[in-house]
Amino acid sequence: MKREEIRNRIQDIGIVAAIRVASKEDALFAAEAVFHGGVTTIEIAMTLDAAPDVISHLVGRNSQLIVGAGGVSSTQKAQICVDAGAQFVTSDGLHPAIVEFAAKKGIVVFPGALTPTEVITAWESGCDFVKVVPCAQIGGETYIRSLHAMYPQIPLMAAGGVNQQTAPEYIVAGAVALGIGRELIPLGAIRHREVERIGELARRFVGFVKGVRQGRLPEREGGFLG
Repeated sequence: MKREEIRNRIQDIGIVAAIRVASKEDALFAAEAVFHGGVTTIEIAMTLDAAPDVISHLVGRNSQLIVGAGGVSSTQKAQICVDAGAQFVTSDGLHPAIVEFAAKKGIVVFPGALTPTEVITAWESGCDFVKVVPCAQIGGETYIRSLHAMYPQIPLMAAGGVNQQTAPEYIVAGAVALGIGRELIPLGAIRHREVERIGELARRFVGFVKGVRQGRLPEREGGFLG
């Protein structure tokens, strides 16, 4: 798939499953479980030594998945991910060299940013989305709303602390997608291989995004109006 198609598919679903686990087996299980619930964008954290192997396996086995690498901290690591078949790379902070590398390779990239200066710098460097992280700790959906008002042209992804109660609010505030880790893939559900539990969580988060986009605004209690 070309860069534009991958970017569009990520935004269409609006959920990026951030998989940060201790083993290759756990990562493959988590990826299968969220896919079972309708989340097709998978981010494998580079904190896992076997991350390139997991990326390669998923890309080779399921053409419906969009698979990328998270926590990429250098162009060298980015190259390893691309060689493994990664369709996007993302970082936890702003690394302009990684954005430039991804652009040259035709790979989707969304660097982490926090301040308004970092957000505009990331966008002007040529990325596809700007991942605002850690979002919940610095104002949550209110902060996303403020950034969106300042930079309506920038597609923002909210990540870090997004949960079932706040997910709809982030979309209302202007986020085009959400990066979700433990709230979507609880460690206990991985440990006990609870595929249905993770699948249900995935369906809920996908439903939150779809509901808001269809005009069903979230209530304060976490449900939907209309």
